[in-house]
Amino acid sequence: MQMIFQDPYVSLNPRMTLFDIVGEPLLVNGMTNRKERVERVAELLRLVGLRPEYMQRYPHAFSGGQRQRIGIARALSVNPRLVVADEPVSALDVSVQAQILNLMLDLQKRLNLTYLFVAHNLSVVRHICDRVAVMYVGKLVEMADTLELYAAPKHPYTAALMSAVPVADPRIKTGSVELKGEVPSPANPPSGCYFHPRCEFAIDACRIDAPAFREISPNHFVACHRADELKLPGIA
Repeated sequence: MQMIFQDPYVSLNPRMTLFDIVGEPLLVNGMTNRKERVERVAELLRLVGLRPEYMQRYPHAFSGGQRQRIGIARALSVNPRLVVADEPVSALDVSVQAQILNLMLDLQKRLNLTYLFVAHNLSVVRHICDRVAVMYVGKLVEMADTLELYAAPKHPYTAALMSAVPVADPRIKTGSVELKGEVPSPANPPSGCYFHPRCEFAIDACRIDAPAFREISPNHFVACHRADELKLPGIA
């Protein structure tokens, strides 16, 4: 397992060259031959769209998007099976975000990678993920295949998130659901369902009993007492 960090500006050591940054995991894992490390680092830089000649430069010489490519190369250096991507594009400009996301999708296919992609941007999640898990106050409230979750959410919190996704058409008025109240503290959560103080569909059972995380249709899991009866709007 390896990780791609959120902020490309602070996740790279400013006193290390690209060769040292990308090559350090190789050295730690037993590749002590410098020539072999140089060849492997050059291969990784080409893989993420950077020139091998850059390997003696320092991070300050690169843009945010290029730095994130360096972070991706470092993560791939030891051939991981799983890559945890923690908000990998949130610190980048929108145009650069698209480049990095498309690079990650291409690498996923070429290297047979599995991503655990953490994000708040639902449009990004929809673009890159096969399955989506929604969390509220540290608990999973819904999990399903991406297309099904976006089209037919079963948890009120998921539906509220979907309603907040902007539509790229100024003529269409969005019907964003306004959630009242504040997100509770994980150190002092409410009884029963954590979402019940802000949920318009809450009943007495929601205030008393924590709902089980159950499968209501094939590969669609939800933690809601009323999931079977609610008809919630999604995104077509």
